[in-house]
Amino acid sequence: MTEFELKYGCNPNQKPAKIYMKDGGELPIEILCGRPGYINFLDAFNSWQLVKELKEALGLPAVTSFKHVSPTSAAVGLPLSDTLKRACFVDDVADLDASPLACAYARARGTDRMCSFGDWVALSDVCDVTTAKLIKQEVSDGIIAPGYEPEALEILKSKRNGNYNIVKIDPNYVPEVQETKQVFGITFEQGRNNFEINRELLSNLVTKNKDLPESAVRDLIISLITLKYTQSNSVCFAVDGQAIGVGAGQQSRVHCVRLAGSKADTWFLRQCDKVLNLPFKDDIGRPERDNVIDGYINQNEEDVCAEGNWQKYFKSQPSPLTEEEKRAFLDTRTGVSLGSDAFFPFPDNIERAKKSGVSYIAEPGGSIRDDLVIAKADDYGMTMAFTGMRLFHH
Repeated sequence: MTEFELKYGCNPNQKPAKIYMKDGGELPIEILCGRPGYINFLDAFNSWQLVKELKEALGLPAVTSFKHVSPTSAAVGLPLSDTLKRACFVDDVADLDASPLACAYARARGTDRMCSFGDWVALSDVCDVTTAKLIKQEVSDGIIAPGYEPEALEILKSKRNGNYNIVKIDPNYVPEVQETKQVFGITFEQGRNNFEINRELLSNLVTKNKDLPESAVRDLIISLITLKYTQSNSVCFAVDGQAIGVGAGQQSRVHCVRLAGSKADTWFLRQCDKVLNLPFKDDIGRPERDNVIDGYINQNEEDVCAEGNWQKYFKSQPSPLTEEEKRAFLDTRTGVSLGSDAFFPFPDNIERAKKSGVSYIAEPGGSIRDDLVIAKADDYGMTMAFTGMRLFHH
């Protein structure tokens, strides 16, 4: 297949639309089911690069959940604790621990469940049956992987009345060194970002605390590779082998940190006893449960505990999760890693990061206020590496 005609581009009025190889060669993909769209393919090709690089960097199966050309999360295939299984709605999957790929998927899809609604999934490895079963029960637009076990493929084909978008990519495909894009009829050309993110990138430790355990190295690598394929400006909180808060596409760095930090906080709080034990009615589906949990934690548009509201969702009226309870729980969280795609210009970023349990930081450095940022990290006993490498992505 040398080209594939799309229904339309970003919007229904943008026709005709297609994907093709500039040199007239074969596309490195097979479409096994469905008819992916323009944005689907943007998500597919960005997400595939992310999981491919994670697998190469850490030697573990990797999965990411993408929406609108940025990841909601990314994770590698480590076993989940019983508490995390409950928070991710996979505590009833008997053979989960036997599939590292399914564990990576449960983590990635379970991190920011509201933002992952209708996501695009990328797997670093051949999709197995356990992973396919997990994907089947979630609302998703499509998937890209280097292959599919026969039974797994049939499970996925049954999604969306047989119209689930399933793409197989050639894992050996290597794009050209130079890449181009057009804006307003003007062609831009640049070298592809082939920069390798690895352990050596974290060797320039600029804080008084030089302790950087291997778990933090892993999490910082996950954070930085995630940022490499996130719309800038962006920061990423990571812990326990997964990204837990991605702040994407903000013009202000501290707004990135606030956004990602709030997502990380929500991820943590979903694991507290009051949330895990919410008495949901039996007929509440996963997407609605996600919305209610978010409302319960963050007290958003609807007070889900109020009289007249709780009856819609719960068997009995739950007590609210107070600000004091939230702060007390979050104050027990430590060991979180934070990556940034560019330097932190002010120490307020470090202040906000501390509230979400950050102990380790990787950022390029290069601000005229680096000394103030380092001093604030020292105040909190954090370990910070200057990578010297910006990771903007547009």
